[in-house]
Amino acid sequence: MSRQRSLQRRDRIVQMAATNGLTSVEQLSVELGVTPSTIRRDLALLTAQGKLARTYGGALSLEPHPEASLRQRLGDAYAAKQAIATWAAGQIVAGENILLDAGSTTTALAQLLTGFSSLSVSLIGLTALDVLAEVDTLEIILLGGRLRTLSQSFIGPVTEAALERMSFDRAFMGADGVRADRGINEKDLEQTRLKELMMSRADHIYVLAHGAKIGQAPFHAWAVMPPKWTLVTDASAPPAELAKFRDKGVAVVIA
Repeated sequence: MSRQRSLQRRDRIVQMAATNGLTSVEQLSVELGVTPSTIRRDLALLTAQGKLARTYGGALSLEPHPEASLRQRLGDAYAAKQAIATWAAGQIVAGENILLDAGSTTTALAQLLTGFSSLSVSLIGLTALDVLAEVDTLEIILLGGRLRTLSQSFIGPVTEAALERMSFDRAFMGADGVRADRGINEKDLEQTRLKELMMSRADHIYVLAHGAKIGQAPFHAWAVMPPKWTLVTDASAPPAELAKFRDKGVAVVIA
């Protein structure tokens, strides 16, 4: 029975590493209810079997982590995204210039902007454009560039050149993962470079990320965060991870 539990636990470790990308000893110990030393022995065995690669303090899946398309993610964590978007919409003041990142939660926010007037909304995402294209009470600015099909967003030097000529009252950012020690996690460096530029052009920065993304790192490209920003999440976010953000001076909102 004990051997069976060990096999099941190791299968779960491999699954978690494949889902999250990078998994720590501390996280595995808490989620699986065993001691860190037990996790380290499991990781050593799984590494020897060629199922994982050891990293400092954790493990990395050897399988490429697939990136889900934005269309696939639109229905995930629906209630959480709606709550986050509702809070975010409440921060916007008529007459402001705002910037929306691409993503499913920022698309939910776009749906709440249809009742606004005297608002300038700059976009890099096609799903938000679909929502707002016919709202004649808003000024809509689409920042062009090269279309990244999976995320339905524009990226690249053309997008960056447009951003360098603009500034915003508020920027609402998406993320594939977000960690207190590293920032916003995305699939590639071109995305993270664009996010850093977007945040540098705004007075107020909000990262909209439901609980399953908090503390997670499915990929290996990072956007470094500015000194002041706000994390907006939901009640499913791990309290221990949220404490790390607060310790860094990040404002944390539970929508």
